[in-house]
Amino acid sequence: MTILQRTPLFDIHRALGAKMVPFAGWEMPVQYPAGILAEHRAVREAVGIFDVCHMGEFEITGPDRNALVNRVTTNDVSILEAGHVQYSCFLNGQGGIVDDCTVYRFEDKVMLVVNAANIEKDWNHILAQKHGANVRLRNISAEVGLLALQGPQAEALLQSATDSHLRDIGYYRFAVGRVAGAGCFISRTGYTGEDGFELYCRLQDTGTIWGALTGPGKAQPIGLGARDTLRLEVGYALYGNDIDDSTTPLEAGLGWITRLDKGAPFMGETALKVQRIAGVSRKLVGFRMVGRGIPRHGMPVYVDGLAVDQVRSGTMSPSLGYAIGTTYLPVARCSVGSRFHVDIRGEQVEAEVVRRPFYTNGSVRK
Repeated sequence: MTILQRTPLFDIHRALGAKMVPFAGWEMPVQYPAGILAEHRAVREAVGIFDVCHMGEFEITGPDRNALVNRVTTNDVSILEAGHVQYSCFLNGQGGIVDDCTVYRFEDKVMLVVNAANIEKDWNHILAQKHGANVRLRNISAEVGLLALQGPQAEALLQSATDSHLRDIGYYRFAVGRVAGAGCFISRTGYTGEDGFELYCRLQDTGTIWGALTGPGKAQPIGLGARDTLRLEVGYALYGNDIDDSTTPLEAGLGWITRLDKGAPFMGETALKVQRIAGVSRKLVGFRMVGRGIPRHGMPVYVDGLAVDQVRSGTMSPSLGYAIGTTYLPVARCSVGSRFHVDIRGEQVEAEVVRRPFYTNGSVRK
């Protein structure tokens, strides 16, 4: 029997009445008594807080740290300044996505943040490419606490708990500071399409920061359910659904984080250059249901009666009031307005390709 890990906030989640579920080897809150819809609206309209201590963090120091990161990721860390953050991914030799990640550049180190389910896989992937690099690698996942404070009121709430000047922290930037007296990396990033911050702290300080930011008139706790509806509405990929080892960045619409001309070879680069010349045969698209039904991950997708893929992500959008999803379609059928069918419990229901992001009214600061 698999023993699920628990974050430092497990007892707090239980005391708040959260429904706990297995997720990526962890026991995590999927929703609280208010429900997913209320949690979703809290983030869109006010401010919510997420326990994301399950995420993984790797620290890289040494003179070759930037060269190694360029070797193992698709984006170009050399264009980052200290205090800046970058979205990127790791690839296998065929150009498939091993994982997506964020890259934090400090004056003297780099921190990679990876998905909880992929910590061991990503760590081994990096180690296998370390050859010859003068670096020190540390898996600090078990030492780091991480909270995400998201929503149009996030800055005002967080400012009441820190002396850092939050207006000076731009989008995809971070600063070293203190929140509720605890040392933090304060990062203006998130997974919701709303303005907000991700707070990296020592694991033992997580509860202190959570306590300072929650309570009457403060942030509402948010579970995995609303986290998924929020990220899907704004078109953010979920590893294991929209992207995985069998999908390439060019197919997934992530060419913008794939620097084939950065002058630093990386795993999967050759395969992507071949694919770029030949052209992709399929692309990840967003769609809305035309017929009745809610698309769910794994439901078969048909074009002209032929199975072409499955629903990668799908939900009833709380902000838009209709069902949305993602799937891979043949390039010739990817244009906006193109129709296809989703098999929902044995019935083929019509769907239509639409532009992503589905929802564009978020407060995220660019």
